[in-house]
Amino acid sequence: MVTSLLVVIVVLALLFDYTNGFHDAANSIATIVSTKVLTPFQAVLMAAVFNFAAYFFIKDHKVANTVSKIVLEHYVTLHVILAGLVAAITWNLFTWWFGIPSSSSHTLIGGFAGAGMTNALYMGANALHAVEMQYVLKIVAYIVLAPFIGLIIAYVVTILILHLCKAARPATAERWFKRMQLVSSAALSFAHGGNDAQKVMGILYVSLIASKVIKPGSVMPEWIPLACYSAIAAGTMSGGWKIVKTMGSKITKVTPLEGVSAETAGAITLFITERFGIPVSTTHTITGSIIGVGLTKRVSAVRWGVTINLVWAWIITIPISALIAAGVFALLHFFA
Repeated sequence: MVTSLLVVIVVLALLFDYTNGFHDAANSIATIVSTKVLTPFQAVLMAAVFNFAAYFFIKDHKVANTVSKIVLEHYVTLHVILAGLVAAITWNLFTWWFGIPSSSSHTLIGGFAGAGMTNALYMGANALHAVEMQYVLKIVAYIVLAPFIGLIIAYVVTILILHLCKAARPATAERWFKRMQLVSSAALSFAHGGNDAQKVMGILYVSLIASKVIKPGSVMPEWIPLACYSAIAAGTMSGGWKIVKTMGSKITKVTPLEGVSAETAGAITLFITERFGIPVSTTHTITGSIIGVGLTKRVSAVRWGVTINLVWAWIITIPISALIAAGVFALLHFFA
C-alpha cells in the first residue's frame, strides 16, 4: 500500500543519493582536476554522464541485494528505514561541510543497521539479532580491504607504467598520460555510479516490501534503478570542492601518470567488488589508490597526518550513523 510515509522515504532516499553524488563526486574527479587535465566543471559533467551510463550496463544489482538484507525482514519497518535515511543524510552533510571524505555507503548502512537494532530492542529482542551478521562483517572487513586492494593495484600499475615508459620523452609521456586520464577517470566514475547507486536501490526495494507494495523476492521495479542513477548523477553535477582539495592534493601530490594509476586501480577494485555484491566505499578505495601511488616515490611522499585523520573518519562513520539513527527512531517511536 502506497502511504504518505512511503512517499517521504522515497524522496529522502533519492535526496540521500543526490548528497552521495556531490559528496563522492570529489572521489572520482579529484585527481583529474588536481592534475589540471580538466576544469572542475568539465570533470563533474563527465563524471555525471558516466555515473548514469552504468544504468544501461549493470543489471544484476548484487550490491542492492546485499544492502536490502542487512536488517532482517522481521525488524524492518518504514520507521526503521526513515530513521536510517535521516541519519545518513545528516552525517553526509556534516562531513561534506567540513570537507571530510567519509563514506556515503557506510553511513547509509550504519544508519539502516542502527535503526533496525533499536527496533529489535523495542520489540524485546537482542539488538544483534536484527542484523544479518555475515553481511555486516563482510562490509566491516572491506573498510580495511578495499583501500588496501586499491593501494596494491595502484602501486603495481604505477611501477609497471614507469618501467614501460622509462625511455619515453617526459613531455610526450605527459601529453599521453593526460589523454589516458580521461579514460581512467571515466572508468572510475562509471564504477562509482554502478556501485553507489545500488545501495539506495536496496533501501527503496526493502521499503516497498515493508509497505507491502511488492512481495519479498519480487523483481525490482524498473523505476528504482532509473531514479537512483539519475539522482546520483545530478548530485555529482553539484560537485564537492572541499573534498576535491583533500583527495587531490593533501594526501600526496598527483601527476597525470599517477592520476591514471590511482583511477585505474580504484575502478578495478570497484568493478571486482560490485561483481561479488560487496557494498564498498568509493572514498576508501580511491584514497588507498592515491596512497599506493605516493608510496612508489617514497613513504614520506604520503602526508600520513592527513591520512590518519581520514582513517578516523572511516572508523567512526558506521557507529555514529547507527547512534544518530537510534535517536531518530526513538523519537519516531515516541511520537507515533
